[in-house]
Amino acid sequence: MTELEHNEKPVDDEEEEERALNYKPPAQKSLAEIVELDQDDESLAKYKKTLLGEGLPLVADPNLPNVSVTRMTLVCEEAPEPITMDLTGDLKALKNNKIVLKEGVPYKVKIHFKVNKEIVSGLKYVANTYRKGIKVEKSVFMVGSYGPRSEEYEFVSTSEDAPKGLAARGTYTVKSIFTDDDKANHLSWEWVFSLKKEWKE
Repeated sequence: MTELEHNEKPVDDEEEEERALNYKPPAQKSLAEIVELDQDDESLAKYKKTLLGEGLPLVADPNLPNVSVTRMTLVCEEAPEPITMDLTGDLKALKNNKIVLKEGVPYKVKIHFKVNKEIVSGLKYVANTYRKGIKVEKSVFMVGSYGPRSEEYEFVSTSEDAPKGLAARGTYTVKSIFTDDDKANHLSWEWVFSLKKEWKE
């Protein structure tokens, strides 16, 4: 959100990071195919062990989505209370629960998620920020590739500073998506924050 400190210019919707990276994701393979692949390749075996652990994980419920995003937190040591969004319930309610963010404070984005069935590659969190209906920023956080397991994963971004100044204060809507290399939409949600001079006004 640091771009908003300087000036509030609309961001072009066609500005895609894939175009700049010229990146093409690999073909999708099932977990069983990956386990059987190149068993004599020592470095690949180590990589698969990192993603999968010792063996093929058991899927308790085959009806579960491959990726379940459970919650997101804005980690800020200066905040008077935790800023956490439960992403397992009514996502529409998040738009009515406005978050207050003090201008200029450093914060990180923390996302909790589970991978239930197949390895997922190139997970990323994309946040498009709007003010008065105009897109003012796009942030992309690369999360990485993960294999299925029973425990949740936790991703924490690098630190950013909230914008500051009289012109930056106001209400913003953030349209969030948790996606991957295959452009699968694992979860989309909207949330609203109010940038203020103090936490309590």
